[in-house]
Amino acid sequence: DPKTGDTIIIDGGDEPERIIAWVDGFEGAGPNWTTGPQHADEASDLPQRKVVALVNTHAHFDHSGFVPVLRSHYGVDWYLHPDDNFLQSLAQSSGRRYGLNLPEPAVADQAFEAGKTYSFGSIELHVLHTPGHTLGGCCLLIPAVDGPDHVFVGDTLFAGSVGRTDIANSGGDFSVLAHSIHSQLWPLPEDTVVHPGHGPLTTIGHERRTNPFVGDDAGAGGTFGFGKYA
Repeated sequence: DPKTGDTIIIDGGDEPERIIAWVDGFEGAGPNWTTGPQHADEASDLPQRKVVALVNTHAHFDHSGFVPVLRSHYGVDWYLHPDDNFLQSLAQSSGRRYGLNLPEPAVADQAFEAGKTYSFGSIELHVLHTPGHTLGGCCLLIPAVDGPDHVFVGDTLFAGSVGRTDIANSGGDFSVLAHSIHSQLWPLPEDTVVHPGHGPLTTIGHERRTNPFVGDDAGAGGTFGFGKYA
């Protein structure tokens, strides 16, 4: 929140030193939804950022592997849907296959509940349970005071694609994923800004009209079993 400095970190799965430097290193620098962090001299009138929570859309290692480091640094609670706890227990061994030296797996402090709205300082976050990529996958909706709302979708939906459903031990199911997107995301306002876990930003309206896997022209069950990114 650029007015209060309250900050939540979503999916802190990689480069924790870079995340910490970005959050702590530029007094008053706030996020710009489309282009990344502003320079400190452009935001000198904004308050110091203060991390109030760590939250995850799902628990694949590239999204959750370094959250324990961030939790140790900031001393705040970590939120995750309980259906993904088992994936977090596999994060270290999964990351090792890609040459990553992840910390020991940890257990989230708080369990996200589907349909519940959480208040983190001045930030309100609404949890949409969207299984299909993983059993506990969630999309995190942050209503905006001015302008469009923002939804952080992890690997559920991408610009022109969807998340994979064939990753081992994840509970992936394309029909479940398609239903999650149709029932939880498509009803959102068309101008809602979509923040995928990989790739460029998009909007709900654009994806609903054009997404070749779950959009209006893809049919009720979609047309494809896994996505372009992850």
